[in-house]
Amino acid sequence: MLSRIPEVIEVPSFSAEAQSYLQGLIDGFSMDDALEVKKIERVTNHDVKAVDYFLKQKCQLQPEIAKVLEFFHFACTSEDINNLSHALMLKEAMTKVMFPTMDKLIEAICKMAKAHASISMLSRTHGQPASPTTLGKEMAIFAVRLSREMQEISQVEMMGKFSGAVGNYNAHLVAYPTINWPQIAEEFVTSLGLTFNPHVTLIETHDYMEKVYHAIIRFNNILIDFDRDIWGYISLGYFKQITKAGEIGSSTMPHKVNPIDFENSEGNLGKANEDLTYLSMKLPIFRWQVWYLTDSTVLRNMGGGLGHSLLAYKSALKGIGKLQINEARLSEDLNQAWEVLAEPIQTVMRRYNVPEPYEKLKELTRGREVTKEHIREFIQGLELPKEAKTDLMKLTPHSYVLERR
Repeated sequence: MLSRIPEVIEVPSFSAEAQSYLQGLIDGFSMDDALEVKKIERVTNHDVKAVDYFLKQKCQLQPEIAKVLEFFHFACTSEDINNLSHALMLKEAMTKVMFPTMDKLIEAICKMAKAHASISMLSRTHGQPASPTTLGKEMAIFAVRLSREMQEISQVEMMGKFSGAVGNYNAHLVAYPTINWPQIAEEFVTSLGLTFNPHVTLIETHDYMEKVYHAIIRFNNILIDFDRDIWGYISLGYFKQITKAGEIGSSTMPHKVNPIDFENSEGNLGKANEDLTYLSMKLPIFRWQVWYLTDSTVLRNMGGGLGHSLLAYKSALKGIGKLQINEARLSEDLNQAWEVLAEPIQTVMRRYNVPEPYEKLKELTRGREVTKEHIREFIQGLELPKEAKTDLMKLTPHSYVLERR
C-alpha cells in the first residue's frame, strides 16, 4: 500500500516480481514458518513484533523490499494488525463454516414443516392439552425464527481500523504531514473486505463483535427451544427414532433409544452461549484508550463459542435425520382430548348471544374426563341456529385446526 503512495518516495513502486514475492509469503505460509515466528517470540515476548522480524528476515532475499524493511511496521500499533486479523478470521468463520451449517439446519426444519403441514397435533400449554395445531406449523415457527436471527448476523459489518497508537494518525502525520492518512487507512481496510471504522482509540471498539455474538446467542437460544420441544415430542411418542444396528442406548436398559443428538445439541449450545456472553460483555469495554491486554487474551478464545455452536448445529441435524413421525400416536392423543372443543363451542355461543357460554363449558369440561358423547350431547341442547349446530356437530379435535383455519 505504501509503495502506491507517490508522496512516500522512500518506498518506490514495487515491480511485479516484488509484489509476487510478498504474495508468496502469504500463499506459501507454512507450519515451519509459524514455528519460526514462535521461536522469535520466545526472545521478543511480543507476538506482533515477532511477525515483524520474521517478515524482515524473509524479505532480505528480495532486493527491492530489502531496501525498505523498516516500513513493514510503519506508524503501526500492534492492534492495527490484530484487529484486522480477528475481523478477517471471524468473517471467514461465519461465511465459510457457520452460515452454511446454519442454512442446512434451517432447510432441514423447513422440510419438516412442509412434510408435516397437514398432520394435526394436540397443543400443550402449561403442559396441559390445548387447542390443536399442526406439527408442520410448529416446525415452521422455528424455521422462521432461526432465519430471522441468521439474517441479523449476516447484516453485521465486520469492521477494522488502521490509525496508529491512539487512533489519531499522530506518527503518520509527523512523518508525512501532507498525506491524507484517514483516506489511505480506509482504502487499505476496505481492500481487505472489511468496513472501515474511523472512530477508534488504540483499539477497534469491538461493537460489531458484540452484535455478532449476541445474535448467535439468540440463534442458539431458539435452537435450544427446538431441541427441548423435539425431545418432548419424542417422549410423548410423536416421533420415533430410526435405529442403527450395533448402537446402544443404555448400558443397563437394552430397550432404550435415547434422544442423544438433541441432548448433545442442547449441552453444546449452553456452553457456546456462556463463552459468547462473556465475549460480548467484555470486548466493548476498555480503559481510556487501550484494553491493557485483557482483550488480547480473551480474543484468542473466539473459536470456543463458535466451535460449540457448530457441534450443536451438527448434532441437531443428525437428530433430525433420525426422526420418523408416529401418526397413530398423534391421532390417539387427539381422540382422547375432546375437551379442547370447549373453546370453539363457547365462541360460537358468544356469537349467538347464548348466556354464560364460558361458564357453561367450564362446568362441562374443567378437570373432568370429556368424551365425544359428552360434547355432542351438550351441543344438541344448545339454542343455536340449525346451521351453526350442524357445523359444531361435525367438529372433532382433528378437524378443529384443519377445517377451521
